[in-house]
Amino acid sequence: MQQWTRPGLRAVLTRGKRLAVTAVLCATAAAATACGSGTGTVTRADGTLSFTVAVVEPDITTVPLLAAVDAVRRQGHDVDVVELAAPELAIEGLAKGDYAISAEATGPALSAVEQHAPIKIIADVVGNQWALYGRPGIASCDDLDRRPFGIFSAGAVATAMAKDWVRTQCGDGKRPRYLTLGGSDVRAQALASGEIDATPLEVSDAVSLESADAPAAAGLTKLADFARSLPDVHPQTVYANADFLTGHRDVAQSFVTALVREHARINERPQHLARLARTYLPREDGDDLDRVAERYREAGLFDAGALTRDNVQGTIDFFVRAGVIGRRVTAEDAVDLSFIRAAS
Repeated sequence: MQQWTRPGLRAVLTRGKRLAVTAVLCATAAAATACGSGTGTVTRADGTLSFTVAVVEPDITTVPLLAAVDAVRRQGHDVDVVELAAPELAIEGLAKGDYAISAEATGPALSAVEQHAPIKIIADVVGNQWALYGRPGIASCDDLDRRPFGIFSAGAVATAMAKDWVRTQCGDGKRPRYLTLGGSDVRAQALASGEIDATPLEVSDAVSLESADAPAAAGLTKLADFARSLPDVHPQTVYANADFLTGHRDVAQSFVTALVREHARINERPQHLARLARTYLPREDGDDLDRVAERYREAGLFDAGALTRDNVQGTIDFFVRAGVIGRRVTAEDAVDLSFIRAAS
């Protein structure tokens, strides 16, 4: 499992390296078996299930799902949690039936659906939290002509959104110089230190920049808020093995209902998200965690039932435009909305 060593906010709640929460999840669930087995779904003698949920580098956006896992465990089911380094690994395990449920980047799930993998999106993880930030003095796309622009990878959803912004906002012949640097936390540090002129960041890393000591962190400009400009794009979703959904619909429904209720509590109770994070991410910094949690809550980013046929199709259309998938995928292919409808 991954270990977390760096102190401070940049080590908190980000999608670079994460502290390993799987051990905590196993220790707090009386019915849990050894973590990391990924052995598929089994019906036990008493009628309860043994199955696996895969999480990818858990952070504050993951903790409501982990609470939903514990809600299902309290019904007597044996839920194993595995922590993976990339969403593609989760998608592979879902397609094989090793994992029943996972949640992370939507793009790889849509790519798998395009290839007829038995996977369905069933809920939202978090709304579009990405925004594009530039160093002081950068006010438009044209100001970034031939300037260093940090990205995670060519196939990342944040990169796709950033390049879509460049395509529509930069003048003829003007383009930044893309540099692949790593996760949002790494790019936030590069922006604060003046190594790059712009990059897309998650909410947590934007908060970290606000308290950064580096001189270049002062006066950073929000160039684009993708939650506003791309409201129909849902970059992170919950997805499941289709056979698990068909064969064990009641358990899948219990999970989705628990997730919807956790999101409702986050929106109703100011401290609920921070409490969940302290439970499932026990090494996080308390003061920073509170600020990040409140920023997510203020933005209304947690709504597991936010998916509709139209915004799923809007998400698909975006990934088609970005070249991640072809035009053969429809909302009907990709999503089963019946679980969030039943949970509402």
